[in-house]
This record gives sequence, C-alpha cells and structure tokens, in this order.
Amino acid sequence: MPVLWLVLIILGLAALGFIMGRQRALKSAGGDSRKLHSLPNYYGANVALSVLVPSFGVLIVWLLAQPMLIDRAVSAMIPPELIPENTTTGLVMSDVRRVAEGLDVAVEKGAMSASEANSVRSEFTDLRARLGDVGVALGQDVRPEVLRAAQRYRTLNATGNMALTIVICLVAVAGFINALRHCTAEYRARNVVERAILVILMAAASIAILSTIGIVLSMLFESVNFFGLHRWTDFFFGTTWAPNFRGDSELSILPLLWGTLYISFIALLVAVPVGLFAAIYLSEYAGSKTRSFAKPLLEILAGIPTIVYGLFALLTVGPLLVKVFGQGDNGLLGVEWMSGATSVLTAGIVMGIMLIPFVSSLSDDIINAVPQSMRDGSLGLGATKSETIRQVVVPAALPGIVGAILLAASRAIGETMIVVMGAGAIAKFSVNPLESMTTITTRIVSQLTGDGDFASPETLVAFALGLTLFVLTLGLNVLALYIVRKYREQYE
Repeated sequence: MPVLWLVLIILGLAALGFIMGRQRALKSAGGDSRKLHSLPNYYGANVALSVLVPSFGVLIVWLLAQPMLIDRAVSAMIPPELIPENTTTGLVMSDVRRVAEGLDVAVEKGAMSASEANSVRSEFTDLRARLGDVGVALGQDVRPEVLRAAQRYRTLNATGNMALTIVICLVAVAGFINALRHCTAEYRARNVVERAILVILMAAASIAILSTIGIVLSMLFESVNFFGLHRWTDFFFGTTWAPNFRGDSELSILPLLWGTLYISFIALLVAVPVGLFAAIYLSEYAGSKTRSFAKPLLEILAGIPTIVYGLFALLTVGPLLVKVFGQGDNGLLGVEWMSGATSVLTAGIVMGIMLIPFVSSLSDDIINAVPQSMRDGSLGLGATKSETIRQVVVPAALPGIVGAILLAASRAIGETMIVVMGAGAIAKFSVNPLESMTTITTRIVSQLTGDGDFASPETLVAFALGLTLFVLTLGLNVLALYIVRKYREQYE
C-alpha cells in the first residue's frame, strides 16, 4: 500500500477516535460533563494521539530502516568481481535499483507478470528484450547477476511494504482500542494529553540539534575516509589545487580559502557601509512614512534568489567592469586589466548588494533598541543630532552591529551561485581583484557533480572542504554571539 494511503488511514482513524472517545467519556458520565475529570475534548484527543504518535513513530523508523536493510541484504548477492577497483558497492547498487524500477514499469505495462518479475530467470537475453519492447531502458551492459539482485531487491521491497502496512494498521488499531477503553469519568485524560504534547514539543525542538549532529557526523566520517587516502599536510598546508582522477591530485584548501575570504572581504566592504548608513538613516532620520516604505523595499533584496544575483553579476556587473578595466584602448581607462566578466570584484560587489539587507535590518533593530533617554540626555547637554548618533547611539549599539556584520560574513562565506557565475573557477593566490578566482563552496559543487567515484580522494575532498567551511562559519557565529553577550549594554 502506498505511504500516502497509510497516512490517510491513520488520520481517518485518529479523527474517528477523537469523536468516539469524546462520546464514550460523556456516556460514562451520564451525559453530564461536570462529572468528568477532564473536558470531553481531552478524552477525544487522548484517543487521537494514541493512534497518531505510535503509528507515525513506527512509520518514520520503518521508512528509514527498510532501505538500509534491503541494500545490505542485496549487496551481499553481488559478486566481488562486479565491484570496480578502488570503489564501493554503491555504484553497483544504483544499477540494481535502476533495474528494479525497470521491472516495476514492465509489470505496470503488462510486459510480464509480477511472479515473473520476482523470479530468478536464466533467460536473461529474452527478458531484457521483453523489457525493451515496453521502453524500459535497462541498457545493454546489465549482467545477469545485477538482474538477480534487482529481482531480489524488488521482492524484499514488496515484502517490506506489505509488512509495513500490516504493522502500522495493527499499531493504530491497538492504540485506538486501548485509549478507547480508558475513556471513563475517572480517567485523567488532561494530564496524559498534556504530557504527550510536552513530549512532542521536546521532540520537535530536538530535530534541529539532531539534524546538526547528523550533518557533522556525515561530513566527519567521509572526511576521515578522505584523509585515509590523501595526506592531511597537503590538504591544509599545500599551495596548489589541481584535482584529477589519475591518482596524482594536489588538493590544498589554501587557494580556495584565500578566494573565499577575499570575495567575502570585498562583499563586506560593499555591504557594511551601505547597510549601516541605511540603518542609521531609517532609525534616526527617516520619518514614519518614509521608514514604512523604504525598509520593506530594502528587505526585498533578501528575498531575491541567489541565482538571480548570479545572472546579474554575469550579465550586468561583469560586462560593466570590463568596459572600465578592460578592452585596452577602447576602455574608459585605456588599459586592459580585466580579460573577462568573471572576477573577484564582480562576485564581491554583487554579493555585497545581497548582504545589504542582512546588515541594515539587524543594525536597524539594534539601534532602535538603544533607549530614547540616552538620546535625550545627549541632546540636553548641547550635542547635535549627528554628534549624538556618533558618540552615543552607535557606540551603545556597536556590539550588536559587530555581531550583525559577523553573521553577514558567515552568509558570504557560504554563498555558492553568485561565486559560480561571477567569480570564475580558478584556484590560485592573487591580490588582484580583477582576476578570476574560486571558493570552497564552488569546488564542493564541482567535485560532487557528475559520475564521480565516492571512494576516490577527488570526490571525498568535498566532504573535507564542507567540514572546514562548517567549522569556519560556526566559529564566526560563536564569535558574534560572544561579542554581543560580553559587550552588550542592559537597559531598563
């Protein structure tokens, strides 16, 4: 049974349980709700939760565990000679799943029966021809061992889905009956429901923490595999980034880290002055009508997709910079310092524009949090409005402003699409902002794109780069929180 149908059955049974639980509780009290320990809705909610929570819990665990168990069982059927050298069974298992999907399509189109698809047949050539008749692209290089593994995969998957349907229905019905039995006037339904809601809220609050831990562990394990194949000294202290799949790659993070920090620095040079000045104007000088119009208009920049910024960098900012710094004698400066539209300056300017609302919005909120009494006191001592802003308001809000800048820096370091389209793909050390460079995020995308071997250092290096980037951005976020908490002023 499809998972959607299971979900609808569970929801329907929970709705029925809510109605019946409420009615049964009222019936046990002779129709007088005042004789009940809890309100009638609590009894209905108890039945509904008894159906929903165990059923969805088993469903989620089952859907996570079944693919892993099936892959482990099927991978044991694959002969070692079918596994390419210096790789894992992952590539072969992808073929197995593709063939299994082809068998499903063949059954749906009537090219064969379900029993034929699940049986291990020796007439492999005839079977492949029959699948080809219905347009199932299994390819000409599928071996009989892969087909048998695919048939086993399909059988186990069907068995697992059937068992899932039975188990979920039994769990839901058991929860329904058990909760319905407790719908009596003396039962403390409110206490049970409130404890259940508390557990659900705690589980929801834990998802972010568990997700972060899972992301870190997944990158950490693959990074350990990478450092088992490649020298860590070359990764952290080398000076060349030159990946290839011939076994002599030079995979140093330093050129990528330089490009990342250089582009982020230029982006902050654009975003911080503009964003901070905009925040000061909106909070201190602009009237209510101007503020209500200008601030939402400024924050629209934060909602523009980064791919749009990348196109803007590639089609507008880059060619504009080429007209100024390139084209030789035909350029505005009469020199040719820039050979193409992609450069560090192109990506930095556009990324800075993207970061303006991050800096301005956070700084505006922080400046507005400074008490009006401090402004009034400064003005009362004879300071002008501009002196009050420079010497009172901005220093009081400075820790929060620094935190906002560091958060914007974290956002710049993790940007990908603008760099891909605006900065180029050359990893090197250079201080010339008119040259093309690349960043860590761009190389992660490049190394994981295509049919890469996930057991080779050229592919696994993406996880080491990701872990390093995670540590870098985490450090900036922690530093921002530390500055804000240590130096912020507490106002009444």
